[in-house]
Amino acid sequence: MKIDFKLAENTDVEAFLILMQELYEIDGCILFNAVVARNALIQLLNDKSMGQVWLIKCQSKTIGYVVLTLGYSLEYGGRDAWIDELYIQANYQGQGIGKQTINFLEHVCTSLNVQALHLEVERKNTSAQSFYRRVGFEDHNRYLMTKWLNKS
Repeated sequence: MKIDFKLAENTDVEAFLILMQELYEIDGCILFNAVVARNALIQLLNDKSMGQVWLIKCQSKTIGYVVLTLGYSLEYGGRDAWIDELYIQANYQGQGIGKQTINFLEHVCTSLNVQALHLEVERKNTSAQSFYRRVGFEDHNRYLMTKWLNKS
């Protein structure tokens, strides 16, 4: 299936938030807060040094999105990036769109001189884990740990 990636703009925020809410409801581990999500998304859209956001389109219909955030790591040799969120609506999954999206992100990362691309996946989401392994991601014998700062 042929897809396109549209770099998101401020005019896409409302459509994006609908997709974000769909993902969070399916995931069940993240509480969706529209105000927090809107503010974070607008900040990211307005500062390309933090990353980029794309809508995934099939025949001009938006079917998902992907968010790439940028960082820097001595361990990984310089600039690194995270696939912060990747969502493809259920009726479009299993058709090669995820693989096309990863390939797209790899090309973007290469153009941005990114040395390593990371992601996190829920432990219970074994189908996503299997997919990510098939496209070249490796497990680490580590835990992702988070300390929330200024959590409201």
